[in-house]
Amino acid sequence: MTALNDLSIKIFADGADLGGMLAMAAKPWIQGFTTNPTLMRKAGVTDYKGFALQVLEAIADRPVSFEVFADDLPTMEAQARAIASWGTNVYVKVPVTNTKGVFTGPILTRLSRDGIKLNVTALMTAAQVRAVAEALAPGTPAVISVFAGRIADTGVDPVTVMSGCVADLTDRPELELLWASPRELLNLIQADAVGCHIITMTNDLLGKLPLLGKDHDQYSLETVEMFHRDATAAGYDIPVAEAVGAV
Repeated sequence: MTALNDLSIKIFADGADLGGMLAMAAKPWIQGFTTNPTLMRKAGVTDYKGFALQVLEAIADRPVSFEVFADDLPTMEAQARAIASWGTNVYVKVPVTNTKGVFTGPILTRLSRDGIKLNVTALMTAAQVRAVAEALAPGTPAVISVFAGRIADTGVDPVTVMSGCVADLTDRPELELLWASPRELLNLIQADAVGCHIITMTNDLLGKLPLLGKDHDQYSLETVEMFHRDATAAGYDIPVAEAVGAV
């Protein structure tokens, strides 16, 4: 069975709870961090820049992604340049389109030409990956985040999609493919097997990493023990005297 040390993929922690991020930062096998406005709102963040600067003060040795949230391309570009100035380890997340479906390629080109590291996000098709790769300036590091979990939510196997995306980026070593929105620990194994460079995982999924390589017979026994323990703790009772007598 696969163990954590057998994997070549980078594992990033996905979240916007400062305490949780710092807990993950203490683990050497966490190689980067991703956030987004939805996670930040859920975590109760009200000061976007203030929170980001707190994170960057505590985590300066690994990449951290912060996202623009404007909807017109000129303001998105201005926000991206501002975010990039917050730290040398910042990757600026820019969605593949705005809410009107307008491709952000032109600003991706200008930003990457100026050496700004990008994390292009919310992709779900191989065609989008190819378009983004074409827009990004050669030589500037960038991450391309494909939401494989959301692809799976539609009933489509993301493994085939992600495998094709890996192949499309073969000639661009500065571009890293990220498996986003994983739903289960199996996705880590799948992402590594197809050659994804990065997977980003929430803390609840990261908490399952000790299960990698676990003996299934032992896990079966522990599951039976759990059912028995919980039934006993709840004080459940099923009268069986009459049934036993009938037999």
